[in-house]
Amino acid sequence: MKKTYLYILVALAALTVVSCAKEEVVLPNEEPQEEQLSPFAEGELFVKFAPEVVDTIEEQALTRSGALTRSGVPTVDEILELIDGYELERVFPVDAMNEERTREAGLNRWYVVRFGAEHSAEEVALRLQKLGEVQKIDFNRTIKRAYTGKATPLTMEQLQRMTAPATRGVAMNDPLLRMQWNMINDGSLHTQGDVAKFIKDSDVQVEQAWERSMGDESVIVAVLDEGVCFDHPDLKDNMWINPAEIFNSHKDNDGNGYAGDYYGYNFVTDSGVISTDAFADSGHGSHVAGVISATNNNGIGISSIAGGDGQKGGVKIMSCQIFSGNVGSNGLAVVRAIKYAADNGAVVLQCSWGYVSGSANIYDWGAQGFASQEAWEAGAPLEKEALDYFTHTAGSPNGPIDGGIAVFAAGNESANMAGYPGASEDYVSVAATAADFTAAVYTNYGLGVRISAPGGDQDYYYDYIDPANNHGTVGCILSTLPLTVSTSGYGYMEGTSMACPHVSGVVALGISYAAQQRRHFKADELKEMLYATATPIDSYQAGMKRYARYTAEIGTTQPMQMDLNGYRGKMGNGQANAAAFLAAIDGQGVELVFPNLYIAMGGISVVSPARYFEGGDEMTYTVSIENTEVASFRRMEQVFYFQGLKTGSTKATVTASNGASQEFVITVRRAADDNGWL
Repeated sequence: MKKTYLYILVALAALTVVSCAKEEVVLPNEEPQEEQLSPFAEGELFVKFAPEVVDTIEEQALTRSGALTRSGVPTVDEILELIDGYELERVFPVDAMNEERTREAGLNRWYVVRFGAEHSAEEVALRLQKLGEVQKIDFNRTIKRAYTGKATPLTMEQLQRMTAPATRGVAMNDPLLRMQWNMINDGSLHTQGDVAKFIKDSDVQVEQAWERSMGDESVIVAVLDEGVCFDHPDLKDNMWINPAEIFNSHKDNDGNGYAGDYYGYNFVTDSGVISTDAFADSGHGSHVAGVISATNNNGIGISSIAGGDGQKGGVKIMSCQIFSGNVGSNGLAVVRAIKYAADNGAVVLQCSWGYVSGSANIYDWGAQGFASQEAWEAGAPLEKEALDYFTHTAGSPNGPIDGGIAVFAAGNESANMAGYPGASEDYVSVAATAADFTAAVYTNYGLGVRISAPGGDQDYYYDYIDPANNHGTVGCILSTLPLTVSTSGYGYMEGTSMACPHVSGVVALGISYAAQQRRHFKADELKEMLYATATPIDSYQAGMKRYARYTAEIGTTQPMQMDLNGYRGKMGNGQANAAAFLAAIDGQGVELVFPNLYIAMGGISVVSPARYFEGGDEMTYTVSIENTEVASFRRMEQVFYFQGLKTGSTKATVTASNGASQEFVITVRRAADDNGWL
């Protein structure tokens, strides 16, 4: 089995639909599956209750201390009392700032129901699905890594041999850029053999894109992965920081339901401590983060797609840790991470994980996952609702993007369909290419794949040796790693999970450019532009691709080959092209203007005026409010804090130091937030 880097959600090989009066609930087949150990957690279920009973459950929570052991709904309790030691907990903690839209989306009605070990999850699900008060049931699926190895790290000695002044035609002084064919491929790494395995421009075209934008600090990418090494020299300046939290605090200082979430949150350990040093950690989260937003032009390490220019920061990385070493994660961690990302400002969801595809080779993978959109939606309803929440509510109608974009790895099974959730029509599923536009030997392709990007292909480059004397890794992706994995802080990985952050980075760079141009887009508009501007690569999917594997113990293994003709028309819309994507954004969308504000009485709305004026970062601003009894404001540097004082509306004006001004309206009501939810 090809061992490449992707995390898989261990799904059930067979699913049976059990019908009920209100909605179909998907339950697992009772037949044991080969190599399917604990595909979902026993002793608990996710249950979505009907709207009319949630108030009763919430009243019970208010009148009891500790765990909620009764729902207060007679029919529910009648069944659950038969299950020894059960308790209920809201799937998503209360976040006062986002509770209104949480309830609007119905996510407040999802509960974790825990029960005694003598009752199977299937048994309890069958009992609960008969109740009219229960709308949906889901299983807490186990998440396991598809690969137990680590990256190919660079030692300090190897790093020194590879380090040299940047020779690319851009104003970058990152010494490892010359080894990053995925960023700028000028064909110069083609030094061996008769076959051109490095083709000029078979990259993501960042060099021309950087002429428009190198990233913007207002754009946040949530990395759902292993923890990101937040103090890495090439990452620390572009880490997202929760300004209302305290590093290493054990308290929830900002009231968002998560204690100490300074750089993000560790959903594996349910703490604010982001970790990268657990046994068997691969460094994967830091590696994908480096592709997206390692600090550019800082004189060390690598370049990234949207990492700024050394003087001005790039897009911010929010670490949503859902994996830690060999500790199995689960669906609860995943859905909480997805909602957390939306509620805390992320607009791109970087997801190098997914279910094994519905076309996976059972001999290699032990099972097959969901084979259709309908099967996935029915079998993973909570996951679908959490992702819908992100794609619909992330961003802002007053910012560069309204909605969020979720980017997934297509899978590493050489299967002719992508794995879910990424294969869903609502998300971006990414296949992997080598440095000559050909499909990587391991990549999934076909149904559900939307776009391609460089993912590396070590077996294809088995006869290439990089300056560090590593066989084949020159054809992989070089990026950042924690010092616990690599003494130099850098190393190689490959997989569709490496292709995935290239697309996340390109999307984030496009949103950055839209922000800098003061343009507004719907998330779906940007997705369509991403697809429409991709580089066509079908002409490269022709003939036989020969590859082999090199190991230090036995050298080169038996040569193999794949028929590229079968990949033609099945690598999505082509390869992501940052330059063309940003060019398409230029002058499109809707102009951003200073927004009308909706504020709760006593509440605060925070606005940075610079994004709404041309040359905004270079100017200062003043605000005048007609009726100061309705609202007040204070300024901290270039940020305005408006506070609601009295119900009503008032006109206001913001004026820039160059004389340009914009009028807006402040509306204060008893319950509102700055997104207008009432």
